[in-house]
Amino acid sequence: MPEITRRRALTAAAAVAATATAAVALTAPAATAAPATGHHDPAAPDSFDEVYKGRRIQGRPADGTEHHHEHGGGYAVFIDGVRLHVMRNADGSWISVVSHYDPVPTPRAAARAAVDELQGAPLLPFPAN
Repeated sequence: MPEITRRRALTAAAAVAATATAAVALTAPAATAAPATGHHDPAAPDSFDEVYKGRRIQGRPADGTEHHHEHGGGYAVFIDGVRLHVMRNADGSWISVVSHYDPVPTPRAAARAAVDELQGAPLLPFPAN
């Protein structure tokens, strides 16, 4: 019987991991896949328009003309009419350029967190690259 070498053990472990990954990918529901860039996600949050702590926050599905709309999962958020750059994480949580290290469950929560963080300061436009 041949002796198991480190190389054979690592190859076998890699093969098992690849098989498990393929099995999970084949059994995962298609609805959990991220939408293709430029396509509206039917599971996208609803629009909102409210006053929070004296600031008007708005959110709506992006129409595709805004710069970087693909990072926000097809969604645009505004504070007092100024675009808040938001991004959707792989786990479905949201972050903004103002509260980047504090993921929240919805774009509305991201807008509220940004208002809290701004503490009355105006939101400055995020420069486009």
